[in-house]
Amino acid sequence: MTGPEARVTSQDRPDAPPDPESGSPLWKPAADTGSHTGRRGASGAETAPDAQGEVLVKVTDLVKHFPIRGGLLGISRLGAVRAVDGVSFDVRRGETLGLGGESGCGKTTLGKVILRLLPPTSGDVSIKDRPIFGLSGSKMKAVREDMQVVFQDPYASLNPRMTVGEIVGEGPLVHGLKNRVKREELVRELLGKVGLNQSHIHRYPHEFSGGQRQRIGIARALALNPDFIVCDEPVSALDVSIQSQVLNLLDDLQRELGLTYLFIAHNLAVVEHISDRVGVMYLGKIVELADVDTLYRDARHPYTVALLSAVPEPDPRRRRKRLVLRGDVPSPVNPPSGCRFHTRCWLREQLGNPENCVTDEPELRTISPGQQAACHWSEKITPEGVQSAAEHQPPVALAEAAAD
Repeated sequence: MTGPEARVTSQDRPDAPPDPESGSPLWKPAADTGSHTGRRGASGAETAPDAQGEVLVKVTDLVKHFPIRGGLLGISRLGAVRAVDGVSFDVRRGETLGLGGESGCGKTTLGKVILRLLPPTSGDVSIKDRPIFGLSGSKMKAVREDMQVVFQDPYASLNPRMTVGEIVGEGPLVHGLKNRVKREELVRELLGKVGLNQSHIHRYPHEFSGGQRQRIGIARALALNPDFIVCDEPVSALDVSIQSQVLNLLDDLQRELGLTYLFIAHNLAVVEHISDRVGVMYLGKIVELADVDTLYRDARHPYTVALLSAVPEPDPRRRRKRLVLRGDVPSPVNPPSGCRFHTRCWLREQLGNPENCVTDEPELRTISPGQQAACHWSEKITPEGVQSAAEHQPPVALAEAAAD
């Protein structure tokens, strides 16, 4: 395939235009950390970043609650939606940390709070060892050069009244690149990097397809030469044929520019393709965090096991029965006591409904090197147990799965 939707491969970068203020290049060279060695997943051909690599982003006990208000004037607090409820993890330089889970589990909210697009309820986020929640507007503006976002909806995230050149060049303009000629040179270079024709600079978003619009969004995220990009469901709104091209583009840009991604998606097949490590969220908490190969081979949380059983397997010899979770996801306004998954947990039922699942909240603990899970009974998960749970599901659960 040719044209703007074709796969973009890594190339040597052309010389960057100089910053008119400092005389230094607008593009800084990718840092060679020695940690990111390339693609991961089912191929197993290349390895993930070193577990002891440099921590670029550190999230510590992050909480985001949305208050529910009522009363005559709407000022009485009736409760809170616990969208993110005590999440901690590190993102290492040069890696892609995938974040998966059902819709509504708090993934997007977590990404927005990390970027300070939403204020936190409590907790902390550090970029390059610098806490960001206490920074003033001017200091935070400088930090934003290091952290950017690619939004989910390529149709809603681009201003229809602005040309592509204005959209991509807005960040550099705000951050001091006042010279129009230099700014246009930078925009043209960025469009080339994401596989678009440089002549598109004067067109408007409605003139592009969904895949092309997402490439514009990626170019905008690259405009300030960030180290860290939150990719919030960047391919979920695209056709399957276009999804792979955008994923390949993100991969190539990461190799070329030394980028670090937090990749949010509900499709675990997509997460597996692009991630080095994977975190799985349920009701505002991370329930499992592991290297991608370890998690997809030997998941240690019953929720992760159920999610993976729903991932389509093209090889008929390896297809597995789907493990259907019964009931609805509990309300984040009033989450269950103890383990939040216990109301739907097939493993707890298999073990005779142990009491500590209801009374004690499990901590995210190390199960094996590079793997953590928040389950009291992780070691009890076996292939035979999973198979038995899948084969002995009640008719109601099977009917729900067929309806899906």
